Amino acid sequence: MDVIDEEIIKLLKENSRRAFGEIGNSVNLSEAAVRRRVNKLVDTGKIKKFTIEIEEGGASAIILVSISSSVPTSQVSNDLKKVKGVKSIYEITGQYDIVTILQAPNIANMNNYIDDIRSVEGVTNTNTVIVLSKVV
Repeated sequence: MDVIDEEIIKLLKENSRRAFGEIGNSVNLSEAAVRRRVNKLVDTGKIKKFTIEIEEGGASAIILVSISSSVPTSQVSNDLKKVKGVKSIYEITGQYDIVTILQAPNIANMNNYIDDIRSVEGVTNTNTVIVLSKVV
């Protein structure tokens, strides 16, 4: 991967629907050259997937989760995947074992989703942080 590949990736991160010709103008390459580079980045795994991000409205929260030492962290993480509203799960170090990112249409649903997290086998404690605004 070179500087041009890095610039192509940066441009695609900003807008993955940007035309290869437009990208080529930005990096001084032809559309075909950009297409070949993007295909190579995909083939080599540098670009894992193309996706969309939508504004979901409603309420978001970060849930810090402590788990029992008698239950494997991976088991709790797998069970958390099944909880409605869970968008991301991170196994972490420190005072807590897992962080989940929740999305709900409203606070009432958020409370239900948090109750569902608390009922997962192995969860001993949670600390909920409601997101006020997204900066980046």
